[in-house]
Amino acid sequence: MESFVVLLPLFGAMLAMPVGRAFGPRAAELLTTGLLLIAAMIAWFLLFDVTSLMGGDGGGVRTIELFTWISSGGFKAEWAVRLDALSAVMLVVVNSVSFLVHWYSMGYMKEYGEQSRFFAYLSLFTFAMLTLVTADNFLQLFFGWEGVGLASYLLIGFWFKKKSANDAAIKAFIVNRVGDFGFALGIVSIFYVFGTVEFDAVFNAVAANAEIAPFGQNAGAPIQMLTINFLGNDWHALTVIGVLLFIGAMGKSAQFFLHTWLPDAMEGPTPVSALIHAATMVTAGVYLVSRCSVIYEYAPNAAAMVTLVGAVTAFFAATVALLQDDIKKVIAYSTCSQLGYMFFAAGVGAYDAAMFHLFTHAFFKALLFLGSGAVIIAMHHEQDIKKMGGVRDVLPFTHILMVIGTIAITGVGIPGIFLFGAPFGAAGFVSKDMILEGAFAAGEVGRTFGYFAFILGLLAAVMTAFYSWRLIFLTFWGASRAPEAVRKHPHAVPDAMMAPLIPLAIGALVVGMAFYGQFVGDNKQAFWGDALYFKTAEHVEDVAVDHAGTEDVTHGAVEHAPADTHGQEAAHAEEAGDVASDHGEEGGHHVPTWVLWAPFLAMLTGALTAANHYLRGDPLRPGLLREGGMIYGFLKNKWYFDEIYDFLLVKPAFRLGRLFWLEGDGKTIDAVGPDGIAASVAAGARRIVKLQSGYLYHYAFAMLIGIAVFITYVLIRAGGGQ
Repeated sequence: MESFVVLLPLFGAMLAMPVGRAFGPRAAELLTTGLLLIAAMIAWFLLFDVTSLMGGDGGGVRTIELFTWISSGGFKAEWAVRLDALSAVMLVVVNSVSFLVHWYSMGYMKEYGEQSRFFAYLSLFTFAMLTLVTADNFLQLFFGWEGVGLASYLLIGFWFKKKSANDAAIKAFIVNRVGDFGFALGIVSIFYVFGTVEFDAVFNAVAANAEIAPFGQNAGAPIQMLTINFLGNDWHALTVIGVLLFIGAMGKSAQFFLHTWLPDAMEGPTPVSALIHAATMVTAGVYLVSRCSVIYEYAPNAAAMVTLVGAVTAFFAATVALLQDDIKKVIAYSTCSQLGYMFFAAGVGAYDAAMFHLFTHAFFKALLFLGSGAVIIAMHHEQDIKKMGGVRDVLPFTHILMVIGTIAITGVGIPGIFLFGAPFGAAGFVSKDMILEGAFAAGEVGRTFGYFAFILGLLAAVMTAFYSWRLIFLTFWGASRAPEAVRKHPHAVPDAMMAPLIPLAIGALVVGMAFYGQFVGDNKQAFWGDALYFKTAEHVEDVAVDHAGTEDVTHGAVEHAPADTHGQEAAHAEEAGDVASDHGEEGGHHVPTWVLWAPFLAMLTGALTAANHYLRGDPLRPGLLREGGMIYGFLKNKWYFDEIYDFLLVKPAFRLGRLFWLEGDGKTIDAVGPDGIAASVAAGARRIVKLQSGYLYHYAFAMLIGIAVFITYVLIRAGGGQ
C-alpha cells in the first residue's frame, strides 16, 4: 500500500492520454482524478498509522525498498519509499491538494480543450513531488527534484502557442537550474565527505559526531568539526554542505535573488498555480531544509543564511504584493512571502513550526488560488482587480470562501485564548504566530538573525493583511468597474470548480487548531520522532531560568528536545521540558505577553488600513504611495530585479551569443567551411557536371581525343627511351 501512494499518480500520468484518445477526455479526467482520490485516502491513513495520531508508531521510520537503482563500485542507491512523520505530512499535503486541483480542473479546463494532456501533466507533477518527499537518499530526492522542475515547465508553458507562456516556462526552468547546480554540488559534497548519500547514514553520523575521513584522505576528524580544503582554504564541511543544499532550496522555493520565476509562472492555467504554490514545487525547499535539520543544527552559519534569506524574502515579497493588480500575482507574491516565514523558522531551529505553516498554508493558499480562478472565469478571463468590483453579487459563495482564505492567511484569531488545548483562531493565525514567537525565542538564546527575522516577520504581517484585504475589497466589494457586457452576462462557473473549495475552506479554518498539539504542542516529540532533529534543549532551560519571575506566556513547543535515535541526552530534554512547564500548562517556549499580541496587532493594523482606504470613497484614489513617486515605482517594478537581471545577465548573454553567431560561426566557421572549401568544391563540381552533355558523339569524340593523347604519350616515351 505504501508504494501505491506514490505510484498511482504515475499510472494516471501514463494512462491519461491513451485513455483520452480511446474513450474521450472525460475518461482521462475521471481516471486521473479517481487515482488521486485513492492516493489521498491512503496518505491520510498513513499519516495516522506512521505518527502518534490514533495510536500509531509514534514517529517511527519505515523504509520500503523497491529495487536497486544504481550500483557502481562502492556506490549504491536504492529506490525506496521512506515513511516517517515528515514524509507522511507531505504525502497528505501533496495528494490531498492535487486531488482537489484535479477535481477543480474538470470544470476549469472544460472550455480550453486538451484535457488529456493537461491531466497527464498534473499527475506527472504529483508523482515527481511524491518521489521527492518519500526518497530515502539524496540521489532519489534529486530525481524528484528535477522531475518537478520538468513538470512545472510543461504546465507553465501548457499554452505553448502563447509567447508569454513559453517565456515564463523557460524562465522558470533556467532560474531553477541555477539553484539546482548548487544542490547537485551539495550532493557531491555529501558523497565526498560521508562516502554515501543515504539519509540515515549521513544524519546519524552528524548527530553522533562520528569520526569521518573524506574521500581520498587517510586522516579524518569528528564530523561536527571537520574541514575540507577548497581553493587553498579550509572550510567547515557541514557549513559548505548546508549552504549548497540551501541554494537549491532557494531556487525551488523562489527565495530572494532566485524568486523571479514564480510570478511569471502565473502564465499557466490557474489550477497549475494552485498546485505549484500550495503543495508541490515551492514547498520542496522547505521540506529539504527540514529533512536536513541535523545538518543545519551543527552548521550555525548555514542556518543563519537560511534565517536571513527567509526573513528578507518574507518582507520583500510582501512589499511587492502591495501594488500588484493581477489577482493571481498578488497571491503569487503572497506565496513567496509565506515561504520566507517557513525558511526563517527553519533557520532559527523551529523546524516543527516551519512544517506546521507549510501544512496549514497548503489549505488556504489553494483556496485563494482556486477561488481566484472562479473569479477569472466569471469575469470573462479578466485578471485586473482594478477592473472588477461588486463581484460578490455575482459570486456570493466564492466571496465567502475567499474571505475565509483571507482570514486564514492574515492570521485572524484571539491571542492567549485556548480551545481544547490549542490557540483559538484560523489556520494561519496558529501556525504563523508560532513562527514569529519562535524567532523571538531564538533571538533570546542568541540565534543569529532571530530578532531580525521577528521584526521583518511582523512588518510582513502588516503588509500581508493590507494586500490580502485590498484584493477582497477591490474584487468583491463596492460598485462594479467591469465592462457592461461582463456585468450583465457573467460567465457561469461550473459546480465542479466550486465543490473542491469547500474542504479547503474548512481546512483553512480548523487545521491549525486540530493539529497544533501534534505539530508544535505537547505531543510534538511523539509525533515527529526521528523525522526532525532538535538539539538545543539547554537553550530552553536557560531561557526559562532567565524569564523566571517575569510576566511570560507559553505558547507552543519549540524546546528543541533531541530525538533519542540521534544519540543526544533525552533526559536533559525532559528536564528542560519540566522547567518550561513551570511557566504555563501548554508547555513550550516562552515569550513576553507583548510578543504574543504583536502578530495580532500587526494583522489588525494592516486590515484596518486597507478598510479605511478601499471602503471609503473612491477605492482607486491615490494612497500613501502615489503613481510617479520613487517608492511607488520601486515597488511596482518589483524592486527592479527583472531589469537588473536583464541588464547584467540576459543582454550580455544575447550579445555573447550574437558574437559567436556572427563572428565565430558566420565569419570563421562558415567562411572556412560552407562558404570556403566546401563552396569551392561545390563550384568545381558544378563546372565538371557541365561536361556531361548527354550526346553520344561528344563522348565518342572525347574518347578519340583521349586515345590520341595516350598514343602520343606512349610514342614520346618510347622515342625518349631510344
